[in-house]
Amino acid sequence: MAQAQIVIGVTGGIAAYKSAMLVSQLVQRGVDVHVVLTSCAMKFIAPATFAALTGRQPVTDLFDPRFPLGAHIELARDSQLLCVAPATAKFLAKAAHGLADDVLSTLYLCQTSPVLVCPAMNCEMWDKAAVQRNVRQLEQDGVIVVGPESGWLSCRTVGAGRMAEPATILDAIFRQLGQSSR
Repeated sequence: MAQAQIVIGVTGGIAAYKSAMLVSQLVQRGVDVHVVLTSCAMKFIAPATFAALTGRQPVTDLFDPRFPLGAHIELARDSQLLCVAPATAKFLAKAAHGLADDVLSTLYLCQTSPVLVCPAMNCEMWDKAAVQRNVRQLEQDGVIVVGPESGWLSCRTVGAGRMAEPATILDAIFRQLGQSSR
């Protein structure tokens, strides 16, 4: 089987550290991973982390000169899957409403292969009617939602909103690729 190429989109949440573990595990299993970071994601985790894990600089700019046709177009055409982990309330809203104002949201709109989102946010945000409406819309659009889980949150409370663990996301990715994660 040919090597799978996927894109991991990382948005601005404390759970971004889990994305580094996810990317590492994917690379160790032979997956060709491109990482796309939002500007808010880079407040939580540095591009150098993902460059070291994947062997290539992450995409952070819609006008990245490595992609003459546009990173959003080339990555969408070449990847078998897009996984956004963590997916903040902001990203979920942008995706549900078709707003494209950065490289990740524009890539999402170009993506024709499966899309997984892994929500991560404060429990009050997760429970908000607007967030739940956006999640339902994305599910109706064919997006696979992985998580969130309940547990200890960075806001020092326990509740729903914790990003799924990397192993859970890895299993979901490999299911979509028609492969075993083992």
